[in-house]
Amino acid sequence: MTSVLDLVRPDLRTFAGYASARRARGSGHVWLNANESPWASFGDTGLGLNRYPEPQPAQLKDQMAALYGVTADQVLVTRGSDEGIDLIVRTFCRAGMDGVLTAPPCFGMYAVAARIQNAPLVEVPLDDDGANFSLDLIAVEDIVAHGDVRVVFLSSPANPTGQTLSHKQIRQLAKALDGKAVLVMDEAYAEFSSIGAATSLLSEFSHLILLRTLSKAYALAGARIGAVLADADVIRILRSLAAPYPIPAPSAAAALAAISPAAQDQARERVTLTIKERDAVFKQLKQIEGVIAVYPSEGNYLLTRFKDTDAALARLLGKGVVVRDMRDMSQLGDAVRISVGSPEDNRAMIEALRENSL
Repeated sequence: MTSVLDLVRPDLRTFAGYASARRARGSGHVWLNANESPWASFGDTGLGLNRYPEPQPAQLKDQMAALYGVTADQVLVTRGSDEGIDLIVRTFCRAGMDGVLTAPPCFGMYAVAARIQNAPLVEVPLDDDGANFSLDLIAVEDIVAHGDVRVVFLSSPANPTGQTLSHKQIRQLAKALDGKAVLVMDEAYAEFSSIGAATSLLSEFSHLILLRTLSKAYALAGARIGAVLADADVIRILRSLAAPYPIPAPSAAAALAAISPAAQDQARERVTLTIKERDAVFKQLKQIEGVIAVYPSEGNYLLTRFKDTDAALARLLGKGVVVRDMRDMSQLGDAVRISVGSPEDNRAMIEALRENSL
């Protein structure tokens, strides 16, 4: 098995990045090294916001490592998954040379990050049999084997289509990509999936990278806290490219509270309720006149096709229900993505669609 460092841009393999004042903090107690205000800001609730935060809050890293079942040196705390996606593309792709492979329809930030880096975008569209979406793994392997792809982005559960990849499939693909490309599995919705996260595979493949987030199951979308889980050498290089102070102190504090033992118990209860609601809403949507298809999902959302999507959206908005219009995405010209909300939210959505006919 080759070293994952062989896949990193050559000019970044020994790049140390910016050494911020907090990165070289030391053990003093009179802080005169960062040109900060010595006084607390008006309304500061004790977070010490007059001081720059830790670039990688040590306590939060430790707690997230424990949450995800890895070691602290395998964790990079990021501003949601978006920052992780951007850092990965910049780390492994030379502009105009090394490509990014995606499987549309999928999360749009993979393509955005590729474009910003001027990395060629290669697409392997998902297969749709009308009832389920699936990925042609052999096609992915063939393209990487014969092309200049350096980063492969896949998600499980997939957003917005809902299907998963088994750990066996991920292992098969990781073996095929060894020495050719890094495999990035976006697991933003893993908590809602019966498959679960592929954390156990990290020890087998240094070129496997997992993306996790506290935005979904841990109800922390507004705090923007995510994580890259990867080989320690990969984490070291990604950190060298990250902003000097990426994690605001209030966000770190909120994250610590959100993954405390009591909060984890609550999150698991809410995930269980969400899955129950997802399955119920799936059945209800299929019975509504004008619905063409509802795709099974392992996430907290349902991709739904309508005979008259404009009418469906108008009916929902008329009742104050906002869903995601997916019609700009390839293969989804009549589809919307409906997030699974509280029982009350879901009831309002179903009642809005049932009024009259579509």
